[in-house]
Amino acid sequence: MLAPLTAAAQPLTATSATTAPATAPRSDATSTVPLPSLHATTTQVASGLRRPTALAAPDDGTGRLFITEKPGTVRAYHPDTGLARTPLIDITSAIDESGNERGLLGIALPPDFAESQDVYLAYTALPDGAVTLARYRLDESRLEVLLSQEHAEYSNHNGGQLAFGPDGHLYWSIGDGGGSADPLRAGQRLDTLLGKIVRVDVSRTCGALAYCVPADNPFVGTAGARPEIWLYGLRNPWRFSFDSADGSMWIGDVGQGRWEEVDHLRPGQGGSNLGWSCYEGLEKFEGGHCPPGEEYTKPVFTYSPYTGGCSVIGGHVYRGRAYADLVGGTYIATDYCSSTVWALRPDGRGGYEQAEIGEMPTQVTSIGTTAEGEFYVVNDLPGGLHRVSFEREEPTCRVDRTVKSWGTGTTVDLTVTNTGTTPVNGWTLKFPLALGQTVVSDWNTDLTQGSNTITATNASYNGTIAPGASVTLGYLAQHTGDASPPPRFTLNGDACAVGR
Repeated sequence: MLAPLTAAAQPLTATSATTAPATAPRSDATSTVPLPSLHATTTQVASGLRRPTALAAPDDGTGRLFITEKPGTVRAYHPDTGLARTPLIDITSAIDESGNERGLLGIALPPDFAESQDVYLAYTALPDGAVTLARYRLDESRLEVLLSQEHAEYSNHNGGQLAFGPDGHLYWSIGDGGGSADPLRAGQRLDTLLGKIVRVDVSRTCGALAYCVPADNPFVGTAGARPEIWLYGLRNPWRFSFDSADGSMWIGDVGQGRWEEVDHLRPGQGGSNLGWSCYEGLEKFEGGHCPPGEEYTKPVFTYSPYTGGCSVIGGHVYRGRAYADLVGGTYIATDYCSSTVWALRPDGRGGYEQAEIGEMPTQVTSIGTTAEGEFYVVNDLPGGLHRVSFEREEPTCRVDRTVKSWGTGTTVDLTVTNTGTTPVNGWTLKFPLALGQTVVSDWNTDLTQGSNTITATNASYNGTIAPGASVTLGYLAQHTGDASPPPRFTLNGDACAVGR
């Protein structure tokens, strides 16, 4: 998940935050701009962070961002004064940083932060790496452990996302305990918090607990189950978020090696089983744990590491105002290795539009928002903070699809049109197939398949596409029930509009 530590650079500035205007209301608007017409870019605004892992914005009128660093510190950033040199919080003495994925991993600020000055942190604790939820009281510089889960066998898959839901409760993601292929069988077990997203009420205490379990948690009263569990069947849900417009939950769950996935759950879907380790993505996981009688909630988006990815970095639905006309209502995520910016948007028909709309800096570990809903990202190495911008950039290609399906077969003809103003001299078209589709033969192209990812390059006689001109290529595929055509395309790395 995270890469090895190297020496940190110097911060750009070392002054403290100043007062900013009060928070502007967020936008609930949903853009109608086609996703391939979007382009995401980033601008670095700070350096010198020591392996940053997460960021959060206090809604207190100061305009600050709080950024966690893996060794156990929280730094404050303000757009006018930069990154403060002195940490806002330092709990390094409590942090087990052994292993690449251990450390201070998550941060959340309660709705009453301006008054309470409470900060919630997720980290792996000394001496044995237990994943831990704690409250840090800024006005007292005091750390109070609320809940911990043993995690001593392996150092990876700690989860670590914290977020307050629209119900005011705190949600926390925990990985399956690490190792490979869920050796603890934690994903499908209800007697452990490993492989779960938990939900607790941190505004109260109940008996010996430093928190309360909400009465409507799905496994309250279930024999042998941990009542804190909200969702189960997760592998390593490194980052999740809530859409402020409708309260739905988006989860990026890191895969074993064949599929990265994004899940989207409506409010009230507590108790859902997201499949791991019976499933990885949409595919049955060989050797996985599949208890009888379970119902699984499918991911809404998957991609293969054959795209160059390795760990999905779940993001947010854009609800800011600066780019509401472009990306309002659009979920943005990335990948730690490929840096691809993924854009997803419900299509109103039960499916999701999808497109690749740019690249993030290398090794992004977290996407966060300001109190106003604008996007920032932090990247692991060399430890930077970057502001995210969006623009409209019309695609220079369009792909039209003609599909004929029968039984277990399908033929797909693709017409690729150069909608730009310059010739394309030599082309590579990349696109995914639905799970279970295997290419048998192809025409007018040199085509290769890796997992569900297709790379089609030009033949010797059709390598040039003049402006306004088209080439046609295609393939014959076998399928196991899903004969749907490819949902997205890139031509020489640029997203194409998708026609019929």
